[in-house]
Amino acid sequence: MKLISKPWVWSWVAAAAAFALTVVLTEGRGAGELAYAALSFGAFAAIVGLGQMLVITLGPGNVDLSIPATMTLSGTLALKAMGSDPGTAWMGLGVAILVGFGTGLANFALIYLLRLPPIIATLAASLVYQSLAIWSNRGLRIKPPAGLADFATGRTMGIPNVALVGLGLSLLIWLLLERSVWGRWLLASGQNLRAARLAGVPVEAVRAATYVAVTVFAAIAGYLLASFSGGAALNMGAEYLLMSIAVVVIGGTSIAGGFSNVPGVWGASLFMFLVVSMLNSYGAGAGVRMVLTGLIIIGIVIAASTRRVQR
Repeated sequence: MKLISKPWVWSWVAAAAAFALTVVLTEGRGAGELAYAALSFGAFAAIVGLGQMLVITLGPGNVDLSIPATMTLSGTLALKAMGSDPGTAWMGLGVAILVGFGTGLANFALIYLLRLPPIIATLAASLVYQSLAIWSNRGLRIKPPAGLADFATGRTMGIPNVALVGLGLSLLIWLLLERSVWGRWLLASGQNLRAARLAGVPVEAVRAATYVAVTVFAAIAGYLLASFSGGAALNMGAEYLLMSIAVVVIGGTSIAGGFSNVPGVWGASLFMFLVVSMLNSYGAGAGVRMVLTGLIIIGIVIAASTRRVQR
């Protein structure tokens, strides 16, 4: 009963159910390939979801809508810097991370200096980032270095490398939240901003670091996605706008702030991929898939919320 009361359990239960239904429909054929694909594609949603989770933990009104544009800009500039040359993977990663730092600082500057609501600030900034990506891309499709592409699409001990990167980042976030002073400051700020400020928590520094963290994670995801897919497309981050929010909510993180849930983000990311795969296997049309996916998400959120209230 204690395990069932954990808010992250419901996203994993939903993912397991979607996987089982898909396997039953295909009579067990391709189960291994489905699991591999779920880990591969779910990793990208998990990475951006981890960053969004930190922002949402700050409390109501905090959300970053610049994630898709940051992914596109970081992927584009990283590939241009590497130019398909061997041995430039780490340089490309550095460029992507710098893009993440820059966009995060710009976002927080709009929020703090101009007193803009985070939704408005990050949405407006995303238009600038997307325009920069379009200007720098100019219709060119640069391929990643062969070694980097092999890493992004490869596996280690049967586990996709992108999933291993995502798990490493998840462990880092978990340690920061559970074992660091910054993690305690973040949770305190999300629970009661005024009380945290009176207690001596540097709330603005915490907010700044959080808005930088979410864009750095988006930049890393964009770098990996561009390497995985063989190039940086201008719409490569579009699906991760709502996805980054959905996996946080489904995963059990409180939208009221002050509570994060790292395992739940992974469960929700796998679920989001598997439910679409399941509906595809059942031959559902695009419209039906969207409606059913929305209803399933609502059901999972209600079930998890009800359990938390009872606890």
